[in-house]
Amino acid sequence: QVQLVESGGGLAQAGGSLRLSCAASGRSFSIYTMGWFRQAPGKERDSVAVINWNGAMTNYADSVKGRFTISRDNAKNTMYLQMNSLKPEDTAVYYCAADRDSLYSTAMDDYEYWGQGTQVTVSS
Repeated sequence: QVQLVESGGGLAQAGGSLRLSCAASGRSFSIYTMGWFRQAPGKERDSVAVINWNGAMTNYADSVKGRFTISRDNAKNTMYLQMNSLKPEDTAVYYCAADRDSLYSTAMDDYEYWGQGTQVTVSS
């Protein structure tokens, strides 16, 4: 069992930056694929970024490429999302998720564990 807790959300101005953290409990964190997803009001939850177990492989949604960076520190059981050059369309609830089968997938259904979400609001 893995428990995930996000932090670091808040209000930012367009062009600004925020750093999200996802703290995980459980011994198996270091072997899981991890991902960040987001859900805006009235929209589906979409993949933002995915990182494999050792951080050697990452995948980003086209909308955030070049602006967001996903990383992880397995020694600290923590994953991060550095968000730069924020845009109003980045406004959403951001969720971290863990895939115990390490499929390196962007599909929600492949992730078994989810955090409670953290709100990110970007003003223009």
